[in-house]
Amino acid sequence: MMTTSHSPSALLAQADCLHSAATVDAAISRLAHEVTAVLADASPVVICVMTGGLFFSGQLLARLNFPLHLDYVHASRYQNSTAGNALTWQALPKLDLTDRTVLLLDDILDEGITLLAIKQQCLALGAKQVLSAVLVEKELAHAKPIQADFVGLMVPNRYVFGCGMDAYGWWRNLPAIYALNLK
Repeated sequence: MMTTSHSPSALLAQADCLHSAATVDAAISRLAHEVTAVLADASPVVICVMTGGLFFSGQLLARLNFPLHLDYVHASRYQNSTAGNALTWQALPKLDLTDRTVLLLDDILDEGITLLAIKQQCLALGAKQVLSAVLVEKELAHAKPIQADFVGLMVPNRYVFGCGMDAYGWWRNLPAIYALNLK
């Protein structure tokens, strides 16, 4: 539950800006070029990982100038908290993934548990190849069970928000990336 000290305005006022809106925009443009170089001839199924991946997907899709199909999945471990819980599936892809190349778009590669589960589910649904692009990757001291194929920006091991990522359900709409300072 959010306390008074966790009000949306207080969270933002106490936060550290890690990446400005201009830096985020430049990273998404770079990712669009990298993704295009690899997938322009693949006619992929691009899958947005909801809800965090919505901001990044909208920004990136507008910069991809090749044919693709769009779908989404909804699997989450956070449910508006700052600690991960058991993975909850709310929606699987609707498109047939059989023998298709899939590109997963997500906001953050943190521990990698959710992204790995989504990749495994896409492979189980018949995808021939599953690549992933994340707006940010969190720097951790230990290995992750999955690596993203395309990474926009790196962030330290702090709770981050903005650009699709939330703090207690707030601030997914910010164009910059911030880190919480909880006291």
